[in-house]
Amino acid sequence: MNLISTEISGDFASLVENESHANLMACLQCQKCTSGCPVAAMADVKPHEIVRMVQFGQREALLGSQMLWQCTSCQTCATRCPQKVSVAAINDGLRRMSAVAEPRSKSAVPAFNDIFMKAVRKRGRMHEAGLMASFKLRTMRLFQDMGKLPMMLWKGKMPLFQSAAPGRSEREEMFERAAKVKGSKS
Repeated sequence: MNLISTEISGDFASLVENESHANLMACLQCQKCTSGCPVAAMADVKPHEIVRMVQFGQREALLGSQMLWQCTSCQTCATRCPQKVSVAAINDGLRRMSAVAEPRSKSAVPAFNDIFMKAVRKRGRMHEAGLMASFKLRTMRLFQDMGKLPMMLWKGKMPLFQSAAPGRSEREEMFERAAKVKGSKS
């Protein structure tokens, strides 16, 4: 990935700072975040590169990056950083931006996230069979992992039926409060 840019773009950096509440300009590019990151070895963009790319306004490259969805938000980056810059917080902000951006990431994680949260909101718990069916239909990965299904059913790891948890109105209120908080930060 090309990290060279001819100009620094403060607009994108300001937007990401507002979304993530991280101080991007405090980054020294010491790479301690990358050296401690458990997923950096397989990432298309390293944690320290994320910060630099935001600083240089490389919005499209970042929002299409697989690293946004590979990051486990373990906070090792913030713990190791002498300036306390949290790449995990930056990634959280970039994920929210990526969910509405065009072109979207090629990762299936956003689809999984969306299906999971809708199920929790509606049922209060996860119904694995419903989750997998929805995920397979949305991503069109219909037969991937199909060989595992019989064993999972046999061992009771994926029950076909499951009741909803009580307290739907409380869950709805919680999700509405979270949406208001998110809306007030924008």
